[in-house]
Amino acid sequence: MNGVVAYMLLITDTGKEYDIINEVRKISGVTECRAVYGEFDVFIRIEVADFVSLDEIVTQIRRVPGVLQTTTLVASP
Repeated sequence: MNGVVAYMLLITDTGKEYDIINEVRKISGVTECRAVYGEFDVFIRIEVADFVSLDEIVTQIRRVPGVLQTTTLVASP
């Protein structure tokens, strides 16, 4: 893919991880979403055509109930 690959790390309300994962997996462009242990609660991989699409997905994920904080990392080409 010649588009944009990004990773999101989420901090969530305790016990809401799997509800959030189920919602995020429905979003087009999300290629991986799983619970993780450590500082963050959820790991997400996103593949999209452009930064406009990435911005839309990031905004959509931030609005999922139970998401407290996000960190977005854009992969180097």
